[in-house]
Amino acid sequence: MALLTSCQQATSSDIPKIKKGMIKVTILYPNSEGKTFDMDYYSNKHMPMVASLLGDSLKLLAIDKGIAGRTPDEPIPYLGIGYLYFDTLSAYQNSFGPNAEKIVGDIPNYTNIEPVVQISEVFQ
Repeated sequence: MALLTSCQQATSSDIPKIKKGMIKVTILYPNSEGKTFDMDYYSNKHMPMVASLLGDSLKLLAIDKGIAGRTPDEPIPYLGIGYLYFDTLSAYQNSFGPNAEKIVGDIPNYTNIEPVVQISEVFQ
């Protein structure tokens, strides 16, 4: 499993490939008045814990930090976005299900936002 969170240089052989048919779980943290998000905790504690709990079924993990809206006067739409990649939907369900309580229970440690989760199949 690879964790992509910074601008560290890596060779193409270091990073697993995202392939058509993989399952991508996108976790979005929408921005609005009074919302907080601790990116340091999310990237250094929460997501590594998630990766450890999900084990070998997790093929790739990536994190985005929102920095701007579409135009200079628009607010950031999402403070953070996490991505989890799996080979199959059942691989995600079988690894997340038994660990859901621990993973979801950690959310208040880094944000007061209720995340929006989208499960997709990589198409291209």
